[in-house]
Amino acid sequence: MDIRYSDYSIEQLREEVGRLKEKALKAERVGNISEVAINERKMQVAMSYMLNPEDFKAEDIHQIKGDPGHRFKINYINGVFAWGHRINLLDETYEKEEAIPISIVGDKVKN
Repeated sequence: MDIRYSDYSIEQLREEVGRLKEKALKAERVGNISEVAINERKMQVAMSYMLNPEDFKAEDIHQIKGDPGHRFKINYINGVFAWGHRINLLDETYEKEEAIPISIVGDKVKN
């Protein structure tokens, strides 16, 4: 029986992130890039459950951790995912709405 991250305690989430980090490092050593990406994404989601979604507000614009070329304008929060649009360095907003884990939503940018 699988347990959802939402049912984990903070300590269990930290342990899970550690396990996933180990798996990603092992996969990287053997050159399995797709497995690295999968484990990194799982880590991002697990880390999101250690944050408070109420700290993120609609209409706020944030940096994106690991993506210095884009910012992210939040439309709404659904669980531990921020839904919104990327904004590039030329201040062009992408048409496609997407969801990103709140763990990769960086610092708020002043408008």
